[in-house]
Amino acid sequence: MSLPTTMRQIRFHGAGGPEVIKLETGPVPTPSEGQVLIEVAAAGVNRPDCLQRAGGYPPPPGATDIPGLEVSGKVVALGAGVTDLKIGDLVCALVISGGYAEYCVADAPLCLPIPHGLSLLEAAGLPENVFTVYDNVITRGRLTKGETIVIHGGSSGIGYTAIQLAKHFGVHVIATAGSKEKCDFCLSMGADAAINYREQDFVAEIKTLTHGNGANVILDMVGGPYIQKNLNSLAFEGRLVQIAFLQSSRTEFDFMSLMLRRLTMTGSTLRPRSVALKKAIADKLRTDVWPLYDQGKLRTVIHKTFPLEQTEQAHALMESSNHLGKIMLQVRP
Repeated sequence: MSLPTTMRQIRFHGAGGPEVIKLETGPVPTPSEGQVLIEVAAAGVNRPDCLQRAGGYPPPPGATDIPGLEVSGKVVALGAGVTDLKIGDLVCALVISGGYAEYCVADAPLCLPIPHGLSLLEAAGLPENVFTVYDNVITRGRLTKGETIVIHGGSSGIGYTAIQLAKHFGVHVIATAGSKEKCDFCLSMGADAAINYREQDFVAEIKTLTHGNGANVILDMVGGPYIQKNLNSLAFEGRLVQIAFLQSSRTEFDFMSLMLRRLTMTGSTLRPRSVALKKAIADKLRTDVWPLYDQGKLRTVIHKTFPLEQTEQAHALMESSNHLGKIMLQVRP
């Protein structure tokens, strides 16, 4: 198969709002050792992409500045040493960057098969969410059957993925969201309760829903004033898992509750980790999570799909927060 030498791709012309997004032509990348080249069918749009566009989340040194953290498509070239994949394989992949383009390189260990019954478009929305949720909720949060988790932003891609995965592991799920429609969506994804944070005090509601005990785990991407509220909402030995700061990474809070109630605060970012560390997560997903998608026990929800040339509109929708589930880019029909 003869590959083209150029491709359509998205780049940010400076730091700013969606208006800095430009569609241009660039060279098709070449896979290095241990990598494959994917002919991209679809790519997921994620909050970190918007943060990168605003100048706050640059790719690691040596990575392309083309945005995009997850893709699906067909393997069309193999780098040296790749033996577990072959040309023609259909995969979805977690990538450091480069997803908003017609071709993208991916580390072979971070490529996963397309689950049975899912389209390439649906599968493209899995990697960033599932890698993040599994590592932070199951591994770092040590979520255990019979416990209670609070998931902030339950109607987001991360949120509804966390709801489903927690329910599968036998956990009581409380979600928060900013409207009745979003709360209803969380309930439809399996949450046992949903709190409209615009109308209700989520700290008081969590206390009521847990009979005064508090939550065992809280997954938060808001930060700022939520940090103290989250600590106040945890049970003894509770764990606060921070994965983003939509409001602020700086705030003032009282550490005394950590000591008195033996709390744990943890957090992580996925993008800068080594391939070996991310491969360890991928290996767990293959055994613990992908069979659930194959069996239809977990599902993905796409709110809206945009062609590559409408990436600006996709980012505007993401930042409006007026969506339920994933926002996707359809790179090829």
